[in-house]
Amino acid sequence: MASRRIEYIDAMRGFTMILVLFAHVCYFCMDDPKMGYNAVFFLFRLPCFFMISGWLFEPIAQHPFKIVARHKAMVQLLPTFIFLLLLAPPPEFFHQLGAVKGGYWFTFVLFEFFILYMLIVRLGRKWAPWMAFLITFSSFVYARYYDCIQSSAVGFQSMIVSGLGFLSVTLWRFFLFFYIGTWMRRNFDTFIRWTNKPIVVLVIAFLFLAIASSPHLDLLWYEILRFYVGGIMGMWLVFTCFRLFGSWLKKLHLSRPLQYVGTRTLDIYLLHFFFLPRFLMPYADQLRAYDSRIVEFFVILAIALVVLAITLLASYLIRLSPFLGHYLFGVKYEHYK
Repeated sequence: MASRRIEYIDAMRGFTMILVLFAHVCYFCMDDPKMGYNAVFFLFRLPCFFMISGWLFEPIAQHPFKIVARHKAMVQLLPTFIFLLLLAPPPEFFHQLGAVKGGYWFTFVLFEFFILYMLIVRLGRKWAPWMAFLITFSSFVYARYYDCIQSSAVGFQSMIVSGLGFLSVTLWRFFLFFYIGTWMRRNFDTFIRWTNKPIVVLVIAFLFLAIASSPHLDLLWYEILRFYVGGIMGMWLVFTCFRLFGSWLKKLHLSRPLQYVGTRTLDIYLLHFFFLPRFLMPYADQLRAYDSRIVEFFVILAIALVVLAITLLASYLIRLSPFLGHYLFGVKYEHYK
């Protein structure tokens, strides 16, 4: 199931992983998810990750279902539960099995997307887009009213809601971005020709900036459009920029570091929670006192890069052990193949 690495894809993954660390510093160290332009990054950060995941998974989806599912479970689920156990030992562990899995929801949901995609393409390519839309928008509506549903559920209904929570169904609203990634892979030459046109790139950039500067409104249709149009325009813009301007990154000596981070995204995601400087929380008000998003951005970015460096060092040391590298990060050592 190995595939040839593509430099701009790895660089884009590295860039997006840094934005994940940036977001988690905002959430867990500053207690303010909107600091330092994070509200703008939110529009395209996860769509980028899910789009890349779908793009990479498309050639694998036709392999035997059981083989793919078993392999992905070993890589996605086993490490997730191991690290969640380390971060929140029992009995706290059992309280972290809701939708966000104590922060480790991404790998869990990504595994579910692999399974969902393999199922819908086996039911027929003709119906796959419609099923992807149905899964996505049903989840968005369910997530919007989840708190009300959860609070009013009793008895058997409560068990169903808990089960859907364990499956992270509220986060299936990101499935459309994963599916679009698979569509891009299948129609890659057409997509490249389309996004090579300057006018198309300008339109995508304009739409994304317009949506990023728009306010939130308590209207379901408006939030659906904002979430999906903003996410699609943002992820296409980032993807196209990395594809077209990869040579500039090399001249700035940023390409190789970003590629390295991009090849360690699972390691970083699983490890970085242990190194987030949560002790900075009392100082968040001092940073907000500057009333400057630019200052917030550079301070939070600096913290995120320090966390990244420590995490990469820990990843390197863990990978020195073939046993730990294989079972914690899915590394394919010769005698574990």
